[in-house]
Amino acid sequence: MKDSFGREIRYLRISVTQRCNLHCAYCGAAAPAEEELSPDTLALLAAGFAREGIRKIRLTGGEPLVRTDIAEIAAKIKYAAAPDILGITTNGLLLAQKATALRAAGVDAVNVSLDSLDASCYRKLTGRDALSPVLDGIETALSLGFDRVRINAVLIRGVNETGAEKLIGLAKAYPLDVRFIELMPFSDAGEDPRLRIPSAEILSMFPFLCPTGETDGTAVYYTAHGFRGKIGLISPITKKFCGSCDRVRLLSDGRVKPCLGQPETYELLPFINDPEALREAIRNAILRKPAGHRFEDPNTHSHALNRIGG
Repeated sequence: MKDSFGREIRYLRISVTQRCNLHCAYCGAAAPAEEELSPDTLALLAAGFAREGIRKIRLTGGEPLVRTDIAEIAAKIKYAAAPDILGITTNGLLLAQKATALRAAGVDAVNVSLDSLDASCYRKLTGRDALSPVLDGIETALSLGFDRVRINAVLIRGVNETGAEKLIGLAKAYPLDVRFIELMPFSDAGEDPRLRIPSAEILSMFPFLCPTGETDGTAVYYTAHGFRGKIGLISPITKKFCGSCDRVRLLSDGRVKPCLGQPETYELLPFINDPEALREAIRNAILRKPAGHRFEDPNTHSHALNRIGG
């Protein structure tokens, strides 16, 4: 389905929980207790979006793997919505334990949020001394043959930017992509533009990176001689890609949020038992997707990332 600006909306990100087992510096406020949607409800909603043209679905949080039923959620969404790609974004702490079940449930792609390979810096950024299980999770995911494994990293000036070279080294040593995402204004750190490291600065730090000509809607990809994977740069602040945005978000409370950087959300749960009403509610939400974010205005991004799902 196309929104009112002619963009084909094909990508749905589903936040299955606000809970998280880390407290990352750029994520925002801690989440309150909540009643989480059941696997059946999530599958019904995903199927409703699929009928409107959604072909790619990603499960997010909070931290989706804290849900003991995450493999059931994945399997039911895969069956009900039949997406071309079913992905999951995780901090990786529980990935080694759950990767086999996720693969069996039909998950095709895994993104792991990892901002530093230095144990001390990782602890400073996340509040936990837990780097080792994350690395185990990445190795497990690679061994299971997921279609795609990616590392997502946010650099914060004065905190972890000196570790960018080691992160880039993962793409040289392993068949995975490392993507650097510009710091966004969802926390005190994100509200300070002096802490943001633009994608152009990363390129200037590593001039050996060469463009591949490949994009995936948000990331622009680079590589270098001898690399088994790629480096992606995602620039929501310095190079807005809103004109080609193809995604909407389902929050963990069942509301749809058409734009990450705008506050509006729309109810879906009242229509869950009426397929035609649900279809109309989804279509209306997509049609209300704004032209673009306004991260420069603090009043337009009222939700913390643990609720939105990034």
